[in-house]
Amino acid sequence: MVSVVTEGSAMRVVVGRRVLRATEAFRSYWRLAAERQQIFYRRLRDEQPPWTDDPVLASHRFTNAYRASDRVSQFLINEVIYGAQVDERSTVLRILLFKIFNRVETWRYLEESVGPITAASFDADRLTQLLDIRLAAGNRLYSAAYIMPSPKLGAERKHANHLQLLSRLLVDGTVDDLVGAPTLADLYSTLAGVHSFGKFLAFQFAIDLNYSALYPFSEMDFVVAGPGAHDGIAKCFVDTDGLGAEDVIRAVADAAEDCLAALDIEFESLWGRPLQLIDCQNLFCEVSKYARVAHPELQGCSGRTRIKQRYVPNHTPLAVGYPPKWGLPTLGAVVPGNEQLQTQIA
Repeated sequence: MVSVVTEGSAMRVVVGRRVLRATEAFRSYWRLAAERQQIFYRRLRDEQPPWTDDPVLASHRFTNAYRASDRVSQFLINEVIYGAQVDERSTVLRILLFKIFNRVETWRYLEESVGPITAASFDADRLTQLLDIRLAAGNRLYSAAYIMPSPKLGAERKHANHLQLLSRLLVDGTVDDLVGAPTLADLYSTLAGVHSFGKFLAFQFAIDLNYSALYPFSEMDFVVAGPGAHDGIAKCFVDTDGLGAEDVIRAVADAAEDCLAALDIEFESLWGRPLQLIDCQNLFCEVSKYARVAHPELQGCSGRTRIKQRYVPNHTPLAVGYPPKWGLPTLGAVVPGNEQLQTQIA
């Protein structure tokens, strides 16, 4: 049982007999979620900037309230996963290959060069040669979104090692284990056992795989807190009464409606889909950044004091689509009751 108690400016989240004492950053957590979601809808309606009067959001780059709405996740869902008719092993391979580089331009270059990537046609040496050429031409291969460790497999270049790693996963049974994973936690556990992935990447990749039609898992089944989320939690709560980070994330997800009501914040969900555990995890990471400017007195545990990435408005109209199993709009779908959003999605 989770409940929210407010006394003046103080706010507490009660989880059974545990009491989480919140700071002002926890209020910012919900304001950030609501306003970032509004920015998403304003952009989707093709409104002209500025899309927010929040000075922190207007000046710095933040991800969407819903992870699946981010640009790279949208490309993964609509192009990498549902943009090709391939077998199960190929679906897993395509998702891992895309996410290792996490860069749309790298994926497009590879598919334009060799055609649709499948498990049967995967040639690590050929793809390495292509990426060697692209790198020599001065193009970046990896996204800067997060650090991607290099597997120690003997190659000189990181991208060559990653492609060799994928080749090994195809033949050592790992891809088959991923295809047959019975739970989201098992999907994560298998990925966490892959050389060089680690806990953070394993969970992110598990969520990415779960966008596909291969799995029926709910995003409320399982969560792993990344380093940014740990920092955000430390800034949002003076005391978590002994609860671990994952339990805090679940408590906050369960109490979302009550928290928003207590703070009198209107939150427009994703066509009725509540914030999921992965979304609440990401929002703790985002409020960690937000608090560096809005609440500099809150130290957290990372020691970081500034937000590196500045926000540059992108005027390209948005078109979004989500995994069909969610029952939300898919790319090209008609959105009932919203003519403006329908125009952008269709």
